[in-house]
Amino acid sequence: MRMKTGAVIAASAITMAAISAFAGADHAEFVKGPFKTGQDVTKACLECHSEAGDQVLSSSHWKWKGPPKLVKGLEKSKVEYGKANLINNFCISIEGGDRCDNQEFCAKCHPSYGWTDNTFDFTNKNNIDCLVCHTSDRQYKKGLAGQPDPKAIAAGKLDLEKAAQKVGKPGLANCGVCHFYGGGGDAVKHGDLDSTMEKPKRDHDVHMGTTDSGGLGMTCQQCHKTSHHQIAGASTFLATYSERVACEDCHTGANAPHQKSKNGALINRHLATVACQTCHIPVFAKGQATKMSWDWSDVGKDIEAGEQFDKETFMKHKGTFTWGKDVVPTYTWYNGTIERYLKGQKIKDPSKVVNISRPLGDITDKKAKIFPFKVHTGKQPMDSLSNCLLIPQTHNALWKDYDWENALKKGAKGSQVPYSGKYQFVKTAFYGSINHEVATRDKALQCGECHMGGTRMNWKALGYKGDPMQTGGRFAKTAAKK
Repeated sequence: MRMKTGAVIAASAITMAAISAFAGADHAEFVKGPFKTGQDVTKACLECHSEAGDQVLSSSHWKWKGPPKLVKGLEKSKVEYGKANLINNFCISIEGGDRCDNQEFCAKCHPSYGWTDNTFDFTNKNNIDCLVCHTSDRQYKKGLAGQPDPKAIAAGKLDLEKAAQKVGKPGLANCGVCHFYGGGGDAVKHGDLDSTMEKPKRDHDVHMGTTDSGGLGMTCQQCHKTSHHQIAGASTFLATYSERVACEDCHTGANAPHQKSKNGALINRHLATVACQTCHIPVFAKGQATKMSWDWSDVGKDIEAGEQFDKETFMKHKGTFTWGKDVVPTYTWYNGTIERYLKGQKIKDPSKVVNISRPLGDITDKKAKIFPFKVHTGKQPMDSLSNCLLIPQTHNALWKDYDWENALKKGAKGSQVPYSGKYQFVKTAFYGSINHEVATRDKALQCGECHMGGTRMNWKALGYKGDPMQTGGRFAKTAAKK
């Protein structure tokens, strides 16, 4: 399937690229230090941007949770869900510890200052870190509890006044300082986001690729529209969203795709069933390898670490891993909602893989389309009596002493997931959305890769009798019925 980039879109992107991501008032003229703490900088920001504080405090980026509109069955829930109170199969949870001590480590990727545990004041506007999203100063780095790196300040490498004077609209590096490193490291969590996406070439991502390489030079917020610090975007990694983002937001009407393709009409017949990403992101992890599995049961063992794609396959405090590069996605139906494992939920059959996050939809669901996913598999602790996934204290516990018993006892106190004293490890899976690393149109999937003997799609697993080119599409009488 080939995509035509509309002239209006291209012209708009080129115009935007010509403007610095940090265009606007020169803050060096009116931001004056010295600043001893990050909070001092925020106080100065709020003197002019008085409305920004309340906007940030109400955002899911700040709360790490929100209305679970993405989770089937919880659309009307009054309880908010997100990273703050959900389990994953990467670093497992931020809640482990007597007072959720894991939060001190995880807060390195939170726009705040001083988040050490569950006593953190989320209502204090001065605790907001404006710089992590808005400064272009590459020396600005965060450490434990989200505080500016004290070592960098002591060494004279980080000057908060200079960082505050270099603020403006976020660039790729600002968003990437957290989103490229999700799950505890570079390229761990997301299959399509890592540090190589800070300055990608056009062949890596046609939208975010630098203009020098022929790309559109787009920033994150050109797709993830932002209003009053509410950032649009929905993903199977999340439970909440403010607004969804879709390819059709731009590629529609006069800018609709496939207009110049000789097979445009045929390709467009796929649009009710196949997501744009399926054809236009043939592989993910193009810049560097992404973590594909994480076995926590090997923590504390003496295993000789190997390498895959220049990545370590074992760390004594984290366990063993596998990595993948230029990975062909897993394809499944997705109707925009997910099935999500919730904290304290009993696992019916521990011998089977536990889906922590799984897209919903099937061949009979008219709202569903075939989407690409990264499936990250794990092996993590479950209580042997309650059959509930457990939350360990990793920071200042398991990562130091490799003691699972101690880590699970402490983890139960903060997470409120009881630990009986007996545990075992179960296999888990997490389906992560793939939306970035969009290929140039000449690298999009071709017909023969899926049809006419092509092996990319497992048609029977998707509910078809066979190749729909031969057996009929899902809306035809010959399509398989569930």
